[in-house]
Amino acid sequence: MTRCSGRRRTVCLPILIAATLVLLLLAAAPALAAGLTPEQQLGKALFFDTNLSTPTGQSCGTCHGPSVGWTGPKQWINLTGAVYPGAVHTRFGNRKPPTVAYGGDSPVLYYDPEGEVWVGGMFWDGRATGWTLGDPLAEQAQGPFLNPLEQNVASAAALVAKVKASYYACLFEKVWGADIWCNVNAAYEAIGRSIAAYERSPKVSPFTSKYDAYLRGEATLSLGQTRGMELFMGQAKCSQCHVPPLFTDFTYDNLGVPRNPMNPFYREPEWNPEGRNWVDTGLGGFLQSAGYPAEVYEAAWGKQKVPTLRNVDLRPYPGFVKAYAHNGYFKSLWQIVHFYNTRDVRSWPAPEVAANVNTSELGNLGLTLAEERDIVAFMKTLSDGYRPLSCH
Repeated sequence: MTRCSGRRRTVCLPILIAATLVLLLLAAAPALAAGLTPEQQLGKALFFDTNLSTPTGQSCGTCHGPSVGWTGPKQWINLTGAVYPGAVHTRFGNRKPPTVAYGGDSPVLYYDPEGEVWVGGMFWDGRATGWTLGDPLAEQAQGPFLNPLEQNVASAAALVAKVKASYYACLFEKVWGADIWCNVNAAYEAIGRSIAAYERSPKVSPFTSKYDAYLRGEATLSLGQTRGMELFMGQAKCSQCHVPPLFTDFTYDNLGVPRNPMNPFYREPEWNPEGRNWVDTGLGGFLQSAGYPAEVYEAAWGKQKVPTLRNVDLRPYPGFVKAYAHNGYFKSLWQIVHFYNTRDVRSWPAPEVAANVNTSELGNLGLTLAEERDIVAFMKTLSDGYRPLSCH
């Protein structure tokens, strides 16, 4: 028996003594869910654990809420800057939370010379490359814990200590072995991989939308939804980047989105000494920081990852406001569709990054307002949780 595994009892015994408390915890949001593998159950517990921040109180689920498609769940934030505060509530990141659903097939970041595009990775700027773990989703899951603008845990060792003291520590040992605590790096990797397993599970990425039911012959699209689907796949050019069935191709693009003037990151001198002069350079900025030459990173300046459109309209009630684009500039699904259609022919504010703006697939699509509404109607069929009507 190793020294670390010899201390196993100090973790498990208090949990056995506090069985009643554990049962209450199992009834809460981070509960171990039926229908999940042990690794996925562990990932869910980690995802919803509000003790894994400094100070405590912020979990992954704080910024990635199930009721809104695993993105920002607070309407008052979405209505304004769209960027969420961290565990230290006076600190903010610089982009809106992307969805954590349907990202499991994103490949390790690479450059495709034939298409002249970067593909894969996670985060809006691709910095969770997958180059370390071979899994961008697992690397993305690790990142917020140690980010001072998010969960603000001091180190991987401090995070592992929190997990070791958690009510699900025995499950962690069951999945990864009793000696996992001996190696901080291994335990930190296990945390990321467990969360990624949960995010890949049918609880987070279930393919239960009306569109999926339609493909199975279990639902019929309305005339507007059908027209919208035809436009989406054709004249509107949406499917050139938002490729079914995942409705993303995992590439990067500069859509010409304007600045969000309410982004709280502009008002954080400690973390953003440039203030309102700060520009979100996206993938290009990451590639520059990774040491790529100017001819490589400048070609990616301002490009953000193409998000999945699955659950793009999922919300807890019809009037709930979601934010769209990497900086949350748009406040309705119709507004961003209208932008795609009219960016180059209407008086929109200037793009935040003028270089590399996509002018071949959006900007002047020639769609009518009715056709824009039909596209929105189709995208609403991508929300999970659809239940086909039964005759029995």
